[in-house]
Amino acid sequence: MKRQGFTLTELVLVCAVISLLMAVLVPVLSTSRQKAKTVICTSNIRQLGIAVTAYSSSNGTVPHGFTSCDIEPPGGFPGSLDYNRKGWWWLNYIGQFYYKKTDQKNLLCCPAKNVKELRLKTNILCGNYGVNQSIFKSTSDFSNRAEFIGQPLNPVEISRPSETLLMVDSGFTLIDWWHAVESLSQKDASYVPGMKINTKRPIYEGQEHDAIGGRHPNRTVNVGFVDGHVENRKANELLIEKVQERYENRYPLWSPK
Repeated sequence: MKRQGFTLTELVLVCAVISLLMAVLVPVLSTSRQKAKTVICTSNIRQLGIAVTAYSSSNGTVPHGFTSCDIEPPGGFPGSLDYNRKGWWWLNYIGQFYYKKTDQKNLLCCPAKNVKELRLKTNILCGNYGVNQSIFKSTSDFSNRAEFIGQPLNPVEISRPSETLLMVDSGFTLIDWWHAVESLSQKDASYVPGMKINTKRPIYEGQEHDAIGGRHPNRTVNVGFVDGHVENRKANELLIEKVQERYENRYPLWSPK
C-alpha cells in the first residue's frame, strides 16, 4: 500500500532544518538592512552638504543654526512648540528639502534613527542630523556659550575643510564639541549616537536606545565634512578628551582651525 504524508521523524527533521536556516538568515538579513540604512544616511548627509555649500556660495556664509523669530518658515515651524524654540533652523534656510511633520521619508531624516517615543519620532529636529555649532552659529545659544553665537562661518575661510566636521548623526539638529566631552553631566538632547560617554550622562526618555546603542553597525556614525565628503566613523573617535586643563580633539575637528 502506498504511504501518504510524512512520518513524525521526517517532520521533526524538516522543522529542524527550517529553524537552522532561519537562525542563519535572520542575522544576515538584519545586517543587510542596517547596511542599506547606512548607505541611505550617507547619501542624505552628502546631499545636505551640497545644499549648504550652495547656500554659502550665494550668501557668503552657511545659514544660522538657529534664528529666533515669530515669522513662520515655509511649511510651518519645525519640531514641537511645546518644547522647541520658535524660529528658523538651518534646515529652513536650505528650503528645497521641504518637510512635513508627518513625513519622515526625506533627506532630513536618518533612516536608522532609533528613538522610541512617538513625539520624538515625528519631530524633525530630534534623532536625525545635527550641524556643527562652531560653524553654524546662532543668533542665541541654548547654553549661552558665546563661541556659538554670532555670524556663521564661510566654508572657504576654513583652513582644513577635509578634516572639519560639518554635520553628523545626532540626537538634535544642533550639536557642538561640548556634547562630546567625556565629563559632560547635564541633560541635553544633543549627543553622538553610540558614543561611550552616553552611558554615563542623563538622557531624555525615548532617546536612550539611540544614544547608547547607536544607529549604524558597530556603533558608527556618518560624518559630513566641510569639503563635501562623508565618512563612516566610530562614534568614539569624535570624543573630546580632557588632558590636564585642556580639551583635545584630533580628528574629525569640531572646532575649525
